[in-house]
Amino acid sequence: MTYAMKTGIALALTATTAFADSHAQNWDMPMAYAATNYHSEEGVAFADRVREYTDGAINITVHPGGSLFGGGDIKRAVQTGQVPIGERFMSAHANEAPLLGWDNLPFIATSYADNAKLWEAARDSVNAQLADLNLVALYTCPWPGQGFYFNKEVGSSADTQGIKFRSYNSATATFAEELGMIPVQIEAAELSQALATGVASAFISSGSTGYDRKVWEHLSHYYKVNAWLPRNYVMVNTQVWEGLDDETRAAIQRAADETAASCAAKSEELANFYFDELAKNGMTVADASPEFLTELETIGAKMTAEWLESAGAPGQAIIDAYNAN
Repeated sequence: MTYAMKTGIALALTATTAFADSHAQNWDMPMAYAATNYHSEEGVAFADRVREYTDGAINITVHPGGSLFGGGDIKRAVQTGQVPIGERFMSAHANEAPLLGWDNLPFIATSYADNAKLWEAARDSVNAQLADLNLVALYTCPWPGQGFYFNKEVGSSADTQGIKFRSYNSATATFAEELGMIPVQIEAAELSQALATGVASAFISSGSTGYDRKVWEHLSHYYKVNAWLPRNYVMVNTQVWEGLDDETRAAIQRAADETAASCAAKSEELANFYFDELAKNGMTVADASPEFLTELETIGAKMTAEWLESAGAPGQAIIDAYNAN
């Protein structure tokens, strides 16, 4: 454990002691996505529930859009106690801990029901992995299925060579490379500027990101591939969590469980709405061609095999548990 992390943990423990003394604590909660995105809106709802269920003992202030910490900095900020709680895209940490890429396995769980089943299969292993990172997951919430955004018609990988492709984790970078594109790491909050300046001209994401960032101002086509339904998660620093009394933890977890259910329902409700909005604003929204989809499925199978190799026995256990149900 680094000196910075030890220092941050000490600060977190000091904050927890202050909570015990004053019976009230203010928590800042950084989030990476826009205030109008449903993940952020559900984060506010979670904060409201926590405030209600703890009788004001825990007061969470949500900071959306990377306004407090950029998306890439949120996990470390929570780990080191700079903030007690935050939200991040789980698979963004797959480079550090491959198991956390469990939700980016292409074409394994492509419906909301199957994605929920995959999370149930992964939950224990994911929590064990997060414990090693000094984190506790309070709840997770899925994005709609991932599809491809381009500024031209694409029928196969012959049309994707040399395109600068915004990636948000190792899985999306791999997809880009396999399709002959050039991956560029770009946070969601920076996407509009990247598209406007030509830093990137394609990406894979849900309809939500395209709608939030008004990508029709720069791109012309969206292909409904539904490759996977990735998840964001709200995490809390382990020392802060363990420093709370049982009643307070139970109240926060109640708020988290309720928010997980409402957030998943909101995601499913909005999935088709986003497609309609993209089309309404001039984008071509279509299914991927059979040739392109076959190429993507072949790449997906390779990616899953590589993930199983890197994640080891815990990764295989997730797939086995998922397939058994």
